[in-house]
Amino acid sequence: MRSLLISGSLFLISEYIYSQGCCSGGSGSPIAGGASQGVLLDRQVEVAANFQYVGTNKFQSGDKDTVPLFDNFNSKYLYARIAFGVTKDLTMSIESGYFINKTQKQDTISINSSGIGDLLLFPRYDIYNRTTETKRTEVTIGLGYKIPLGKYNDSTITFIDQSTGKKYYTTSSPLVQTTTGSHDLIFYAFLFRGSPLKNFRIFANAFYIMKGWNPLGEKFGDYASVGLFAGKTFFKKLGITLQIKGEYIGKMKAAANVDVVALYNVYPESTGSRRVLFVPQISFSHKNFTIYALTEIPIYQYVNQVQVASQYLFTGGISYRFFAVKPKE
Repeated sequence: MRSLLISGSLFLISEYIYSQGCCSGGSGSPIAGGASQGVLLDRQVEVAANFQYVGTNKFQSGDKDTVPLFDNFNSKYLYARIAFGVTKDLTMSIESGYFINKTQKQDTISINSSGIGDLLLFPRYDIYNRTTETKRTEVTIGLGYKIPLGKYNDSTITFIDQSTGKKYYTTSSPLVQTTTGSHDLIFYAFLFRGSPLKNFRIFANAFYIMKGWNPLGEKFGDYASVGLFAGKTFFKKLGITLQIKGEYIGKMKAAANVDVVALYNVYPESTGSRRVLFVPQISFSHKNFTIYALTEIPIYQYVNQVQVASQYLFTGGISYRFFAVKPKE
């Protein structure tokens, strides 16, 4: 039986690519988990939801720790996906998420936001699938389209005139916006090789996100990642998966008439990064249900100039599968 493997750094692309810049992180990534996904069976349905926590008070210049620019950043995110096996080779999923909070704190001042993030339409197609008694090989490709639903230009009160009571606002940094505001294309590839008799599998995935321009005249850096996985099932229900993932984020760009430094104190040259992550995951399956948890452990990080860096990430979730139409005998 072909499976959709819930592995990765749940939220692609971590969910999070929040270190787009020292104060310009942008929203969480559009795929919960950077999940490694093949295709479902014909007429099979999967409903999945997960929760992700991100926290950091770590700042870097290049690959060295440096003086913090603010106290800390944390985020809590709920993500949901529904996928349907249109045929045995084609699966279509619709995915979206909601930020319970995105908070940047400095001393007694907190900049907060919450709300819906993006909508992702993500078809995947099996271009090769071969199964024998001793091994199974699968190759899947996908093309996703991300539609921003949340706020990309939310603002924060910076001054209240005590004599008039008038409030003055400034645009919040992208780090606490719930979306970048751009329409993005996501290119995806997945390779699976398994040994059913040994309950062992190795697989790989690759993502490339081509970022669009948002209405503010900003283009966040394109994103690329490659993940290598190894997993084994114990007692028929307990799964252990280990991943090594490499990520690259390009620099932010702005239109000629847009001054992002004046807008929210973001320097495009202080955006963009690369990192290597170790991602252990544990899962437990019972009948049609699977629950899972994972964490991301940074092995190496390099950021351009001074930026907030990755530190803590935890994801937990559940998925349920069933057939919309009883499969043919």
